[in-house]
Amino acid sequence: MPLALQTKMLRLLQDQSFERVGGNETIRTDVRLIAATHRDLRALSAEGGGGKFRADLYYRLSVFSVQLPALRDRGEDLPMLVRHYLRRFSRELGREVQDISPEAMERLRNHSWPGNIRELQSVLKQALLQAHGSVLVPSFLPDLSAGPAASAPHPLPPSQASVNPELEAFIRQRLQPDSRDLYAKAHGALDRFLLTCVLEYTGGSQHQAARLLGIARQTLRLKLRDLGLRVTQSVEAEDDSEP
Repeated sequence: MPLALQTKMLRLLQDQSFERVGGNETIRTDVRLIAATHRDLRALSAEGGGGKFRADLYYRLSVFSVQLPALRDRGEDLPMLVRHYLRRFSRELGREVQDISPEAMERLRNHSWPGNIRELQSVLKQALLQAHGSVLVPSFLPDLSAGPAASAPHPLPPSQASVNPELEAFIRQRLQPDSRDLYAKAHGALDRFLLTCVLEYTGGSQHQAARLLGIARQTLRLKLRDLGLRVTQSVEAEDDSEP
């Protein structure tokens, strides 16, 4: 959080008042604030005048603190989290998966999860994009052995480069004699994957997402409606969006 924003947040907590961006009316409020961080705010606030976090704001926020261990240190929570996100992402991605097989769960248990919850969410989304049926099995899971720091292979020439692996798997699984409308289904899968990634990147801001995609905002809204995707918008995204 930039120091200028820290100052504004401190005023909100002290005076219980704020002004909207572009407004001149002081609004009174009474809220309970819950803050989260992966940084050591006590150490940052102790650095003095050149510190990155205001000591007065730190003491305002740290009235009651909860230390949350990394995902790898609370393996007993993994099944509950996996089933929660499977149900949530199945609705968002238009899948019917409601449970996970014991073998797939064991693979997830054996992973160290250096990226914590965000990595778990990413893995489950990748798996759901390849899944069919109501149970997530090991073959749907991405490779968990390659970390983000692994060296990337040399890119192939454009004529030989592979498409997105999730989309390729989606198409190949549906190359059956009785398949129909594969062109439309593949385009729908690509739109679902692309829009989900872009909106995650923009924090839910449809204005920024439409600009990044190069399409009109109304077009984006229609695509989201047709795909049945719901958007959760962060506070930062709301501040940057159009009315």
